Amino acid sequence: MSIKIFTFTHKKFEIPPDRMYQPLQVGHFGKEDLGYWCDDTGEHISNLNCYYSELTGFYWIWKNYHEDDYIGTCHYRRYLLNRFDKIFTKKEYEELLKEYDMVTTLRVQLNNSYYDGFSANHNIHALDVTGEVIQEKYPEYYPDFVRLVHSNETYFGNILVTSHALFDDYCTWLFSIFFEVQKRINLETGEDDYHKRVFGFISEFLLLVFVTTRKLKVYECKVGMLGEKAETREVKEKLADFFAKKDVVGAKQYFLQTLQHRPDVLMEASDVTGELKLSMQVLATMEQEEKKGLPILLERSCDFAELMKEFTVLNHVVLKARNGIVEEDNIAVLKEKRISTEEIRVAVLMLKGSDEEKERLYSFLEQKITAKEC
Repeated sequence: MSIKIFTFTHKKFEIPPDRMYQPLQVGHFGKEDLGYWCDDTGEHISNLNCYYSELTGFYWIWKNYHEDDYIGTCHYRRYLLNRFDKIFTKKEYEELLKEYDMVTTLRVQLNNSYYDGFSANHNIHALDVTGEVIQEKYPEYYPDFVRLVHSNETYFGNILVTSHALFDDYCTWLFSIFFEVQKRINLETGEDDYHKRVFGFISEFLLLVFVTTRKLKVYECKVGMLGEKAETREVKEKLADFFAKKDVVGAKQYFLQTLQHRPDVLMEASDVTGELKLSMQVLATMEQEEKKGLPILLERSCDFAELMKEFTVLNHVVLKARNGIVEEDNIAVLKEKRISTEEIRVAVLMLKGSDEEKERLYSFLEQKITAKEC
């Protein structure tokens, strides 16, 4: 069984030592050459990368690469992981693919329906037209499209490993839909680079439609992240600057603007350390402190790294307490830092559960951690 997994990239990276992985520079058309295979040779749509994202790599493989029994795709920072949280070996893929039609990511569980989430963050017209085209060209897929688009699951990342034949079938189906959608919508909408990648976003969901209608046997697994995105690091550095200056208003405005343009920054695939979610919690805490006329926590500590450590410990204590475990050592750490009751309250409110349960947990922790307003 021969397997080739194409690692999509737009920058230099440390290539996995396993020769099964082949770097492919996507969106290479008109860009600097990185010395890898490129998606603008032969038949290609590399020039449409701003709309199709990593799908220009899919198209290049489909049209130009005809070797190997099995084809896979991943990203220079994202790889499928085995049950030991290690990158799969060729032998492991061989065993899985004897039993399964495809290996891909775990499904993302959304807070709302996929349709509502797409509508909130993108131009919903593109998704509506996609449904129309599927109904016309592939009516057997349409019932699953309608049902799933109003459900709360999707795949992400366009990361998969499957037989070359099934990969070709999927690409034939996918691109015949998108090329028709492209004729019916206006791509030149003036949106930023992130929101332009409409086909890249929709394709993540369409993979779920494809495997569902085809009744494929799919092995779903975690995705491992190697390193942190430069964009994520930049957001954290700017927030750290705002915190150091005790500029709460500036930090809020910057973070909201960032989320408007890049709502994906809070996804686990981007926020690998969880520090952007912790930053949201810091901002929410200060908002409550301001409303109640209390000193904001930045008056006590404005170092980003220290705040991240403090809120990590706090969230750990809260989670353990909810499960009936009291960690006296960590509680002592929080007492020493003299955290406010609002820090505790916001941390508790982030948990799932009834209001009554949260109130009991808050009262218990407030008594344990602070005997008076700090």
